[in-house]
Amino acid sequence: MARTTTMTVRVSGALSDFVAANVGETGSYENVSEYIRDLIRRDKERAEKEAFDLLKAELTRAFAAPEQSYQPLTAADVIARNKV
Repeated sequence: MARTTTMTVRVSGALSDFVAANVGETGSYENVSEYIRDLIRRDKERAEKEAFDLLKAELTRAFAAPEQSYQPLTAADVIARNKV
């Protein structure tokens, strides 16, 4: 079951005005909580895409490397290398 956490966030000035413009009858969201949840979901998706893109780029470089540059590694070698 998902855990629910209540958080308090304070915004003022231009940020408060911006939130207010996006919530309610004139905005895209019914309430501030819905807006914040959507922002968090989008940021999570962005972070996951960024991590995937980094992995994809690293794999692309690895597969483009000449065959003779490959070195045999054990699982222990990989684990040790990634602990740094």
